[in-house]
Amino acid sequence: MVIAKKYVLTNHFKGEPKASDLTIVDEELPALKDGEYLIQAEYLSVDPYMRVYAQRYPVGITMIGRQIGKIIASKNKNYPVGKRVVANVGWRTHTIIDPNLKEHLGQPPYILPDLDTLPASLGLGVLGRPGNTAYFGLVEICQPKAGETLVVSGAAGAVGSHVGQIGKILGLKVIGIAGSDAKCKWLKEELGFDHAINYKTQDVTATLKEVAPNKVDCYFDNVGGEISNIVMNQMNTFGRVSICGSISSYNAQVDALPKCSIVQRIVVGLQLRIEGFIVSRWDHRLMEGIEKNHQWVKDGKLKYRETVTKGFINMFEAFVGMLQGKNTGKAIVEV
Repeated sequence: MVIAKKYVLTNHFKGEPKASDLTIVDEELPALKDGEYLIQAEYLSVDPYMRVYAQRYPVGITMIGRQIGKIIASKNKNYPVGKRVVANVGWRTHTIIDPNLKEHLGQPPYILPDLDTLPASLGLGVLGRPGNTAYFGLVEICQPKAGETLVVSGAAGAVGSHVGQIGKILGLKVIGIAGSDAKCKWLKEELGFDHAINYKTQDVTATLKEVAPNKVDCYFDNVGGEISNIVMNQMNTFGRVSICGSISSYNAQVDALPKCSIVQRIVVGLQLRIEGFIVSRWDHRLMEGIEKNHQWVKDGKLKYRETVTKGFINMFEAFVGMLQGKNTGKAIVEV
């Protein structure tokens, strides 16, 4: 008999999530059936999208999210004991998986590919969903060309830090926008960004004009809000905007979204192409993205950082800290 612990959504989030919105409960798991296997969580992901997507589901669900779990029992020859699986099964310690069911929130579980000597946790970051988000979101939507200027907001997060590095690999001038001097220093000194702007202490409009005198060709938008309006107002004709998220508004009430400047005039005048995306669009190319990022990591062209919180009991703390921008790079929880 296996007892799983899981976080249940007790209340839909209103404003900043509160600890009382989630409750840890025990669940007794049944015996395995033919074709099923049992995983034990090793690493769990906390990501900005969870704040918004959780609102789409009824109260009482297991809090959504991906994890890397080790197979500890199996009645499926394709999923042997000892392998690690990336699974979209939520905030829980143990899970029985039937790979034939379509109930895994849009993406079936898959065996974590061989990462050589790299930590398995990267399967939730640079070599997982965030890495593919950065790769496909930049390359497919912005279609960057060497010599162009790229701006990345939320640049010190898991996706933004990755996007900027791909930009440098592809020969772009890269400018990151982040929320602390320490993060800006990391972007420039370790990741190779050409410039980094601290939006909390610097005038973004003035600084962007200074560091991008030839204006901006590509903008990878993780935050939305006024920062995005500033960047789009400094873009070149036929600039491309890849919209990955709008974390600046995630804690706002749906019926009271923050007001921001009108952008339609500049979009029309500069003939900007703006496209939002969800990375599942490229799920049929999942391994292409992982393999490309893996090779860049092995070649020393792509660096990563993880902010690790230890203990399943601290999932909520890690989640809220990530929403507040306390992480640098990928935020994960080690069970």
